[in-house]
Amino acid sequence: MHFTAETSSNGVVERNFTLGDVTGLLWSPASGSEPAPLVLMAHGGGQHKRAPGILGRAQRFVTACGFHVASLDAPGHGDRPRTAADEQHIAVLRQAQAAGEPLGPVVVEIHKDLAARAVPEWRATLDALQALPEIGADGPVGFWGIMQGTGIGVPLTAVEPRIAAAVFGCLGHESLTEAAAQITVPIEFLLQWDDEHVERQSGLALFDAFASKEKSLHANAGGHVDVPRFEVDSATRFFARHLGQVGSF
Repeated sequence: MHFTAETSSNGVVERNFTLGDVTGLLWSPASGSEPAPLVLMAHGGGQHKRAPGILGRAQRFVTACGFHVASLDAPGHGDRPRTAADEQHIAVLRQAQAAGEPLGPVVVEIHKDLAARAVPEWRATLDALQALPEIGADGPVGFWGIMQGTGIGVPLTAVEPRIAAAVFGCLGHESLTEAAAQITVPIEFLLQWDDEHVERQSGLALFDAFASKEKSLHANAGGHVDVPRFEVDSATRFFARHLGQVGSF
């Protein structure tokens, strides 16, 4: 892992890093050198590691709880070049949009391809992050990711025993049921009741598929991108409960 830039503002240190071809960001408390919990955050489709929703939540998790937060550009996103397969996925998606066809089947194939590439990257990044003294190998790890972040995060959490709690949502069960059935850690799941891209029953089926004894369903009125801002507060409390709290909340 190579850190390439560092800035500090409002009690949060932001560091850009690379790990091989992977580009990422790490946010940490400006004060305190003791090991603290880590939250991994995955952005949505067509976004990047500095998407507004990622930045806002990262700032909140660091300042409210004293956590470290890491975000990666997914394959073909942000600062990472697109492969021929990425370009083909985008072309098929745009064609379906232009024709008014259902996007679900196209998105499923995109997420399957991205997860196959991204899960090993996330696990290698977690190895590198836990080698840092301010994080350490023994601290708890959480995962946050909705929409495409769920498409990557569910397969990741299913095979990564270091993840102790996760927030998912805004995605259906297609292709994820088997992985979800392997997950037993606490889950918070977001469902947009009027989602124009994810059928309500598909989202409910994914929630039902998780084997976790502790799982909460947060259903809110509105479309795919209308997740209420108060869900940031809920996720903060969720991770504070399950990862331990360093700062004041």
